[in-house]
Amino acid sequence: MRMSQVYQPVMLISLLKNEGKCTQTDIAKDLLAYDQSQIEYYAKTTNNMVGKVLISHKLVEKQKVEKQKKEYSLNGFSCLSSAEIKSLIKLCEEKLNDFIEKRGQKIWSHRKKSAGYISGSLRYEVLKRARFRCELCGISAEEKALEVDHIIPRNRGGSDDISNLQALCYSCNAMKRDRDDTDFRQIREAYKKREDGCLFCGIDSKRIIMENNLAYSVRDGFPVTEFHSLIIPKRHAASYFELGQAEINACTQLINNIQKAIKTNDSLVDGFNIGINNGESAGQTIFHCHIHLIPRRKGDTANPRGGVRGVIPSKMNYK
Repeated sequence: MRMSQVYQPVMLISLLKNEGKCTQTDIAKDLLAYDQSQIEYYAKTTNNMVGKVLISHKLVEKQKVEKQKKEYSLNGFSCLSSAEIKSLIKLCEEKLNDFIEKRGQKIWSHRKKSAGYISGSLRYEVLKRARFRCELCGISAEEKALEVDHIIPRNRGGSDDISNLQALCYSCNAMKRDRDDTDFRQIREAYKKREDGCLFCGIDSKRIIMENNLAYSVRDGFPVTEFHSLIIPKRHAASYFELGQAEINACTQLINNIQKAIKTNDSLVDGFNIGINNGESAGQTIFHCHIHLIPRRKGDTANPRGGVRGVIPSKMNYK
């Protein structure tokens, strides 16, 4: 069921109840009143954030009145006169308005979209890549709404490329915005790093078969099998462990795309080895991170059992 089937009649009801005219803010409030997911979200916020603080200060108490329903009560309310209640409400409103006036729109910035529009189709691809889980804490989209956000913000030079997007739950996204004081300008400049004399930093552009903002792919110069490909981050980084999340995303995107292209070109390919050599003892000879994507076909070796365990031949067949 599409939410438009809820939102459209709610908007019409709002207009009908207000003599045919209604502001967008009032309509939005009416939509929220019907949006059960938002109500559940703020119920969790009430229990896990606001309620906990006020209970710790002994201002309120919480009781369970039904299986899934909790009720809050204000301590000492029965002792308050009407005048005192009005005075306290006014005091709370003044404190709230004073805070909003001092901070302005900054207090809501963590709930707003990143600068730049993220299309619905692109948002879906990011969520699908994350398997509909937060890429930081791992919580499922069924438990907490996920947001698609830029890894490097657009106002710090980040792109709208899918490699620079991530799926985060609201809590992780809020913590990232509030606490991360990284100088993104340095990260942006780091993506331009190239090393003189490095084969992969100075690759002949004619060899590139596919690329995105942060990575590219070429065929291996000494292929193990036909269509053996390398996926290489553009920034000079010796090891996979030096890559940032955006670069990992960019490489993963190319691995998937190259894999699909190979299978389209060769129907005999029914398996792949994906490998990275990190360090001289692991067999790395070009110290610029690169990922091997090796197509496999039935019969290309007598006994493929063990796969990448063959880096130490005696350990390949472990049974």
